[in-house]
Amino acid sequence: MDIVLYCLAIVIAAVITGLLGYFMVPFLHKIKFGQTIREVGPSWHKNKQGTPTMGGIMFIIGSSVAAVICIAFLWLNGGAETQLMLVKVMAGALMAVGFGIVGFLDDYISIKKHRNLGLTEIQKLILQFIIVGAYLLSVALAGGTTETVIPFLGSVDLGFFYYILAAVFIVGMVNAVNFTDGIDGLNTSVTLVVALVFSVIAMLLNRVGLSLYAAAIVGAMIGFLFWNANPAKVFMGDTGSLFLGGAVCALAFGVDMPILLILIGIIYIVEILSVVLQVTYFKISHGKRIFKMAPIHHHFEMCGWNENKICFVFSGVTLFAGIIGVLLAVFGC
Repeated sequence: MDIVLYCLAIVIAAVITGLLGYFMVPFLHKIKFGQTIREVGPSWHKNKQGTPTMGGIMFIIGSSVAAVICIAFLWLNGGAETQLMLVKVMAGALMAVGFGIVGFLDDYISIKKHRNLGLTEIQKLILQFIIVGAYLLSVALAGGTTETVIPFLGSVDLGFFYYILAAVFIVGMVNAVNFTDGIDGLNTSVTLVVALVFSVIAMLLNRVGLSLYAAAIVGAMIGFLFWNANPAKVFMGDTGSLFLGGAVCALAFGVDMPILLILIGIIYIVEILSVVLQVTYFKISHGKRIFKMAPIHHHFEMCGWNENKICFVFSGVTLFAGIIGVLLAVFGC
């Protein structure tokens, strides 16, 4: 039954997301919600100017509907999920949607003002920390502990510092996922693999509800790739990338092993670190650069890699890291 629900979650999310494109893409074109391309970006990206953005709405709806249907069916038929796990899944999903709303505001403002930047960094951080605070509070009130599992070391109780570290980690990772969105299909394909890996981990740890939510994300990414693969007919925008950041964090915290996201989400980490290193080195070296362009996917573009090759290689690296992550989760506990 669990496998049937798992497959159903993927199919429902993929079909809904894919079909929504037939309505959303023309609608976004009609209301002129097109992407503004940065002046400092690769010159060949100029032909993407005006491509509809905020397509993340498609997979937010697709994954949410699929997750609600399948998880509700699970629990109504005697699913063995505890109340705490129910809260973790629901609060995690709502956290992801909350980040998606912040992204929507950012996209909307940037479109209306015809610029690449919407909300200020301070505004985004304040909203993000409020969302994370609500998530952590809801889990704590449901009986969640301040322990985190580290493979081969067991559970480590961080006490009050757990909440501080968790908040900083989630906000940092959400923005790292956001930086991974920059070329056609990249964030979609990488996150598809990340969600697939966490769905396997959750299933092996018998956290069925969480595994179904991860499966819904997998299906939504499959459906969105139909529209987002190179050449993209629609971009996810911050609406989608921030939602995905919240979703993968919800999965990592749902299995009580957020540290695994550092490994499984290695591409996210490399992307944001490339920006930090580039900016820092540029300042201290008075104008010199480590990479031809940051985030690092643009560096590879400047080196002659096409967008499909970057997506393939980055997803392959994620899959390799994910396999190691599964082994650590299963044999390290």
